[in-house]
Amino acid sequence: MYNVVLLVEQELSEPDTQRVVDLYEGLTEQVRYHLTIPCEDAAAQVESSLASLAGTKLYGMAAERYAAGSAQELAAAQRQTQQSIDSQARGSLDRSIERLEALRCQASGEITHDRPTDALIEQVKRVSAQEVIVLTRPHVIAEFFHVDWSAQARRHLGIPVIHLLEQQQNTPTK
Repeated sequence: MYNVVLLVEQELSEPDTQRVVDLYEGLTEQVRYHLTIPCEDAAAQVESSLASLAGTKLYGMAAERYAAGSAQELAAAQRQTQQSIDSQARGSLDRSIERLEALRCQASGEITHDRPTDALIEQVKRVSAQEVIVLTRPHVIAEFFHVDWSAQARRHLGIPVIHLLEQQQNTPTK
């Protein structure tokens, strides 16, 4: 079995799925794909939203009321946001796996709340991966300074790391 770990920012589009599968077309071994999709941090997202509300004068007293909410209200908002984020990520993961399986590939996956490269490194070790594919939107500044996911993975792994740029932006399926 030839294990390939994919770290993807969002759901695999059909063109990107085909492109990934085409990379291993001539391989005699069976390929198994292990996907990782990172989840955003709900606490940071909620706090950022509240801070931006509090910082604007457009909302006046309403913004102050939201910004001054109790710790319990903030925690509840964070839980609700995290559940929504997790649900969207699981849906993206499931659809990505379905696309790979539709092309007669073996695939499994996980969502993670850890730093994406930490989760990637752990998964590579866990499945004894022979190769990694990082599939992202272009991140020019991060790539220039070599702090993007693929550069980080290359520093920590002794296996090939391929960085592909998404060919098509996905629109979330509901």
